Order: sequence, then C-alpha cells, then structure tokens
Amino acid sequence: MSATLPFERRRLGRSEITIPRVALGCGNFGGVGSAPELFGQGLSQDEAFELMDAAWEQGIDHFDTADAYGGGRSERMIGAWMRSRGVRPLLTTKTYNPMDAGADHGLAPDRIVRQLESSLERLGVERVDLYLAHDFDSEVPLDETFAAIERLVNAGKVASYGVSNFDAAQLEAALAAGTPQAIQNEHSLLARADEEAVLPLCERAEVSYLVFSPLAGGWLTGKYRRGEAFPAGSRMTQRPEPYAPFVSPRVFDQLEQFDRLARARGTSMAGLALAWLLADERVTQIVVGPGRTEHLAPVREAIERPLSSDERATLDEVFS
Repeated sequence: MSATLPFERRRLGRSEITIPRVALGCGNFGGVGSAPELFGQGLSQDEAFELMDAAWEQGIDHFDTADAYGGGRSERMIGAWMRSRGVRPLLTTKTYNPMDAGADHGLAPDRIVRQLESSLERLGVERVDLYLAHDFDSEVPLDETFAAIERLVNAGKVASYGVSNFDAAQLEAALAAGTPQAIQNEHSLLARADEEAVLPLCERAEVSYLVFSPLAGGWLTGKYRRGEAFPAGSRMTQRPEPYAPFVSPRVFDQLEQFDRLARARGTSMAGLALAWLLADERVTQIVVGPGRTEHLAPVREAIERPLSSDERATLDEVFS
C-alpha cells in the first residue's frame, strides 16, 4: 500500500472551497474525452475502478469529469465507484459538448439545467462542487448561461462554477457577466499560450487557474520519439488532431534535451513536467488523466521532488 501524499490545498477563486493541487482526470473512462466516435473505448469500468482506488489511496480526493466524457460513461463509472466504496470525493463536471453524434450542444439555459440534472443522476449525488462551462458558446449570452447556473447554485445543486477552454477576452466577458471562480485550460511546457494574458488576468481577478493536459497528451512523458512510429493505443493514434503541432523537429529537439535533464535529476520526464507546473504559484490545480495505475507515479515524484527556481528557469529556457 502506497503512502498518502501530502497534497497542499488551495482556495478556489474567491469562494470558501479549498481544492487539492492535483485532481484525477476521468476523461478516459469509457471513451477518449468527448469524441463521440470513441465512446465505449478508453478504460473499462474495472480499469477505472482500479485507477480510482489507486488515486484515492494516494490521497487524490478530487475527481474531474464531464457529462460528455464517454457519452456519460465516465460519470456513471464514478457514481458506481463512490457507491461501492462508500466515499465521496470532490467532483468537477462540465457541459457543452454533445452527448452523442448529432445531439445538441452549447450553453443555453434550458440545456444547462437538463444536463446538470442528468449529471447528478449519473453521479448519484445531490450537488457537484465545481460546474464548468466546457467551452465558449458564441450563440448564447454569458449572462443567460450564468443566470441558469446561479439558479442551480441557489438550489444547492452546484457549489461553485467556472469556465473551460476560454481565452482572455472570453474570460473578461465571463467576469463581467457572472462570478466564475475558476478557469480550466490546457497548459504545459509545450502549450504556454495562457502565460501572455489568461494567467495575469486570473491573478488580478482572483480566478483559480486549473490545468488540463499537463503532459501534452503524452508528449512530455517520452512516449513519442523522433523517427519512431507512434505507440498503438496512444493519443497520437486515437485522436491526434490536438497534438499535430508538436510533430516538428524543434519539439523533438526540446524533448531530447528535456529527457537528458530528467535523467540527470533522477526523475521521469512526466514527473519533471508536473513539478514544473506545481512550482508555478499561479497554478491552483493540475488535472492528471492516467491510463494505468503506474501512471500515477509521476505525481508522487512531482510532490516529493519540487523544483528549485533555478531548475524551473532552465526548463523555461529549453521550452521558450
């Protein structure tokens, strides 16, 4: 049995809620994210249970999902696990994407209410701790979306809310329309666009910055090597489009240098990439989405071997 990790907790935005700096991402339970063509793939329920057990044992008590992950399968698996284990982690869920190919999507008020109710039913809970608008909807005014979510807050079905996949201008609009406490965006050594405007805005507005894809879809783990075929079953064989820009000589140069730094430090590439994020005070939480229990090992490395400011500066330079 592995020892529980000493996870620091941070305040969620301006709320009274505190969350751990690492959450378990459940986007690969019963699918690969919100892609309808991959619903039913990803982890089976038995595999998901094994992963949730291992995460809980390590002290990870915040699970992150979405209504469309696996077409609802992710939420159902989490709900079944909670009932069977008699425990209740903090829960983040989200809505925007269609629940099946051709189904409706977006942030219309009536859809928000319908989708939250269905999420609560699948999870088997009366309230979620954090509810995120999973993308920006240009067709629905944000004040209408947030008014619907705030009614759910007032009804005790949502503790706090936020946004995901918003840029700085969209986050500005969200702050003008409501009181989002968090934003969850992609951020890693290979995806740093938010450093220019989103992160400074989060600091000014006291909005928690939550990170998904902290390992850039596996690119920061050493899984993909120059001149070698992508491993079977990897993101680059299942859903390569989000990571296509990484297939370049420059990125392979950076990764080879990163590999040498990790080896010299005696840690995995993944552990070093997570430690880089945790060393950033602006990052409230990282959401890790392991495919197997052994993929949780880099979390332990990152917690137990924090980066010095000099080490972080070296990595910033490598990936500048």
